[in-house]
Parts: sequence; C-alpha cells; structure tokens
Amino acid sequence: MTDNLTGLIWLRNANCFAMRLWTTALDDCDTLASGSCGLSDGSGAGQWRLPGRNELASLLDLSQANPALPSGHPFTSVQNSYYWSSTSRSGPPGNIWCVDFNVGGIGYGADAYSAYVLPVRDGQ
Repeated sequence: MTDNLTGLIWLRNANCFAMRLWTTALDDCDTLASGSCGLSDGSGAGQWRLPGRNELASLLDLSQANPALPSGHPFTSVQNSYYWSSTSRSGPPGNIWCVDFNVGGIGYGADAYSAYVLPVRDGQ
C-alpha cells in the first residue's frame, strides 16, 4: 500500500508477525518478501525494513483512538498497542522508540520487550 504523501510502501497486514523482540522485528522485516504476509508485489528480501520513528508516527491521526489511525485507513489486523520503530533512543543502550497505535502516543521501550511490527519499504 503506497502512502501518496510520503511515497513509502507499507505492508497492509499490521499483524503479520505478531509481537516480536526488537532484534527479531528487524530480521523479520529484512527477510520479508513476496509470497509471505499476503504480499504478491514481487518484492524481495532486503527491500523491507522497520520504519523510523517519524515514518511510523506519520500514519497517526491524533483525533482518533482504538486505533489512532485515520478513518478508513487501509491496514488490516491493526493492534491497539505499541509498534516498534528502527530508531534507538539516546541514553541507556537498548531503548527503542515505539508508537502506540491505541492513542497515538510516542514512547520508548527496552529492546528486551515485545511490540508489533509494521514493515515499510521505499517507493519506486
């Protein structure tokens, strides 16, 4: 699914991988390819990635909740919980920024915790 504002291509299935540790989420995104998670776009391993904090937050609609996404959003299986970003937080190692799709908050969690994964790739 292409975001016309940013040009990014998002995986439509927002719960393809369920909850994952951050390092596992990075690996899952890197190995994602056409034929899995409902993809039939011809994409290959290495094209998908975990989005940065700002990329993930660009999806939010703070006037909404449960989920904090625009009405009529195209995602399926959205979880009202935290989604990992690829962005590390400055300070103690192992703190990663994440976005709460329940109410639209941006926070951080230890990479030893689990959160959901929403892969993205750059547009063509």
